[in-house]
Amino acid sequence: MRILLFTGKGGVGKSTVAAGTAALAAAAGHRTLVLSTDAAHSLADAFATTIGAEPTQIAESLYAQQVDAQLRFEQSWADIQHYLLRVLDVAGVDPVAAAELTVIPGAEEVLALLELRLHALAGGWDVIIVDCAPTAETLRLLALPEALGWYMQRVLPVERRVVKALRPVLSKAAGVPMPEDTVFDAVERLHAELEEVRALLSGPQASVRLVMTPESVVLAEARRSYTTLSLFGYRVDGVVANRIFPDDAGDEWRAGWVAAQDTVLAEAGASFPGLPFWRSVYRAAEPVGVEALVELARDVYGDSDPLATPARGGPFKVVRTSRGAVLSLRLPGVTSADVDLARNGDELVVTVGSYRRLLTLPAGLTRYRVAGARVQDGELQVRMEDGTS
Repeated sequence: MRILLFTGKGGVGKSTVAAGTAALAAAAGHRTLVLSTDAAHSLADAFATTIGAEPTQIAESLYAQQVDAQLRFEQSWADIQHYLLRVLDVAGVDPVAAAELTVIPGAEEVLALLELRLHALAGGWDVIIVDCAPTAETLRLLALPEALGWYMQRVLPVERRVVKALRPVLSKAAGVPMPEDTVFDAVERLHAELEEVRALLSGPQASVRLVMTPESVVLAEARRSYTTLSLFGYRVDGVVANRIFPDDAGDEWRAGWVAAQDTVLAEAGASFPGLPFWRSVYRAAEPVGVEALVELARDVYGDSDPLATPARGGPFKVVRTSRGAVLSLRLPGVTSADVDLARNGDELVVTVGSYRRLLTLPAGLTRYRVAGARVQDGELQVRMEDGTS
């Protein structure tokens, strides 16, 4: 099963390109599902039909779904929310306000991805294409499972034991109810489900495709997204440059836009070395409906296979040496000055800009020390050597 995620800055035509790719896959005979996890769904607009919270058949072999994030939120967050409501009730918070306070911002979008897990477990699909939220939300979403994993491994077990042992005393002293086992179970269940999603999306059959328009600001965000996705172990398999003015500009104003876009496109080509770089020209009419979307996708991908599996080998690897090992992490578009590296127990803490990833060292390397690090050809290389020698 091939899984493709589409993301990009808001307004670049991400949903249209995702819908076109799905329509082209279905036209080739693949049983295809395209689902939107973006809170501002627009798949129905692209296909010019009504799409529900369950897979809706659009054409032969083509199904679409706009995930009901509220429903997923209620299913996965109910036990936790009920506990929080009890705490706020004791504190005298108005019930309506309490209900709003127990909804974590962005949680609905995160939980919407759990729908992908259900479809993957059920089988029956050759291709699943995900129309994600704009890049900033998508990056936070994809970083969450690993961050939650750190909490689950180090904090939750201790917290659960303490609360279980001291629940009667704490409840009486604090005057508020302490969480029951069902609350901890719900957190653990949610983490397990999100971890399955992370494993799916970082696996060999999954990849992320960036959509951009030929504008300097959009290109800068696409480059940052490429770096950050690599930091968290997700493969980027290509870039689609959308809404390119045709060369036959008929007046000075359009000729100026063509020249400006050509400059950005040349820079974009150099920004993603080794990645397919597809182009989509501005069309005379907005591509709406299955036929128009298939035509768009055929023009974009040409003779290339839009479902080609990304090259083997993930962004993170370990190579043994005579003195220890070298850990390599692909970080395209950065220099040594952009990266901060620290050691914390059996973890390496890698910080790039405002994003931080905790890399747990393989068991055989925990006694090794960091002997040096550098960024070369878009790759962070950390040299580990035996600390006892």
